[in-house]
Amino acid sequence: MAEKDVTQADKSQYVVIRLGNEQYGIDVHYVENIVRMQKITRIPKMPKYLTGIINLRGEVLPVMSIRIKMGLEKDVYEKKTRIIVLKTQTEGNLGVIVDEVKEVVTLESTQVDGVDDLKLDGKAFVSGVGKRDNGDLISLLDLSVITLEENA
Repeated sequence: MAEKDVTQADKSQYVVIRLGNEQYGIDVHYVENIVRMQKITRIPKMPKYLTGIINLRGEVLPVMSIRIKMGLEKDVYEKKTRIIVLKTQTEGNLGVIVDEVKEVVTLESTQVDGVDDLKLDGKAFVSGVGKRDNGDLISLLDLSVITLEENA
């Protein structure tokens, strides 16, 4: 019997980012743009994880710190720091700050494990873990949870 061909439906592409020493993946279907770090204008009385707004080619976008939202240490802006513009289902476009954009990877469904047992206060910021051929693990971000508005 011939070896089963992996269909396109069995594969997903992820933008691999770095936050601190950890690698995370963002599904490319949510990524609108990746831009260099720029001046963020702070808006008073916003939740701490919403760092402010930027003007990107005439569009005013809110910018979020994934680090603060996930309870990690504050962002440190360096040469490799980027803002990834995400297309969200309910709020329109949203910028998220990441330490570095590393690469785009394609993972087959057999290379992704779910993480149903890794919930934090009933919410998981990670929807799965991708396993690369070289043994590296990539935590796949659940953007529906990360971009969810909450009282903070």
